[in-house]
Amino acid sequence: MKNAGPEGKVRLSSPLLIVISAPSGGGKTTLCQQLLARHPDMVRVVTCTTRLPRPGEIEGRDYYFLDSSSFEKRLAAGDFLEHATVYNNSYGIPKYEVLNKLRTGSDVLLNVDVQGAATVCAKAAADPELSKALVSVFLTPASLTELAARLNRRATDSPAQLARRLGLARQEVEQWPHFQYLIISTSVEEDVRQTEAIINAERLRQSRSTFTLGS
Repeated sequence: MKNAGPEGKVRLSSPLLIVISAPSGGGKTTLCQQLLARHPDMVRVVTCTTRLPRPGEIEGRDYYFLDSSSFEKRLAAGDFLEHATVYNNSYGIPKYEVLNKLRTGSDVLLNVDVQGAATVCAKAAADPELSKALVSVFLTPASLTELAARLNRRATDSPAQLARRLGLARQEVEQWPHFQYLIISTSVEEDVRQTEAIINAERLRQSRSTFTLGS
């Protein structure tokens, strides 16, 4: 049976859960922004957080804003695919949000760090629906020298912070064999092209096909 996507476009394959990860400064945020801009049938997941809304942020569009008690109850109930605490604020990717978007025919894009990606992939492996949809991609520059150059261009870290980031990055890059795909980052355009090639190939997998012969 042919499935209609979120804008009525006929799809011949089931939707994808695309997990993009990279070391800090590896380019995953820019890559995800470009993919979302180019593909209207691809959506991001709205994350839950315990931090207060910033000016201009809207409930349900930017985040789901929860108090600490509500967040902890959802965490205990197993509602999150992945969660983390950053600067005393908690963040979580709600599993129901991912499943709902997949069931409406949208490809779901997750931009997560290496530790978060490991958690998402492990939980997806235990869920037949998520496991069928999962595509994991690791993005990294070819060398720590190039990664250091990118971080220096951002000019947001002190020398000590940069050294810590690079030490962590070395450990993160060593995790690439746990992903289905590896992209050596060169330019934004080429990174997008390679990721789109992966997505197109995954959509053509026989196991994801919803094709039936018409009359």
